[in-house]
Amino acid sequence: MKKLYIQHYYFQNACNCHAIGFVILNNQQYPDLLMATNTCLSLPATLNLRRKINNLTRSSITDQSQAQSASQTAKRHLLRLISDQDRGLRTQSDPQKLSQIIEAVDSLAAIGKDTVTTGESLSATWRMLWTTEKEQLFIIKNASILGTAAGDVLQVIDVEKKSLNNVITFPPDGVFVVRSDIQIASAQRVNFQFTSAVLRGKGWEFPLPPFGKGWFETVYIDDEIRVVKDIREDYLVVERAPYSWTE
Repeated sequence: MKKLYIQHYYFQNACNCHAIGFVILNNQQYPDLLMATNTCLSLPATLNLRRKINNLTRSSITDQSQAQSASQTAKRHLLRLISDQDRGLRTQSDPQKLSQIIEAVDSLAAIGKDTVTTGESLSATWRMLWTTEKEQLFIIKNASILGTAAGDVLQVIDVEKKSLNNVITFPPDGVFVVRSDIQIASAQRVNFQFTSAVLRGKGWEFPLPPFGKGWFETVYIDDEIRVVKDIREDYLVVERAPYSWTE
């Protein structure tokens, strides 16, 4: 019977973990032991790597969850503030409420400051919830001149077609439409140029000339609402309408 000589040694291997190995000096008869000389006892390093990956994953998920929670809280706060403001008519005579709403808008804008809001998600029929825009509020307030009340006030945006329609409806048949061309200017800004306008009722319409240009910034957008500031420092809060408006 041949004698087997084994020399033990201690080393630091390529994966930076320490292990006890051995050299078989006479191994022709022991191929299984020869294979063992190349085995790295690297299980602790593998476990440490897995722990680091798991910790990073949990941290990322936690950060995302906290950001989503913050945006939802800020959004609900804004929606509560505007819920009884009759689309902005009541806010006109309540400076304190206006200040609170603008502060809530700024909070959402801070949350959305690094997001792109001019992509395809901007394309939709948006229904107005609240605004400071005096012209729109004047028309809403005085719709009785047309023998009706103002219905939905909409922004209909198509990013691909580069179009924007501002729409005020007067049920059952009336509508005021201002048409615009749009151009994406940055991650959150859209430039627009009015092209035409029309006031239309049942069996009649009155065309109006185009009358200006400007820009607006969508400072926050999600699956439900959109918050806007514009060139005149007006504010707008809209929701995704449950229908698509077409002219």
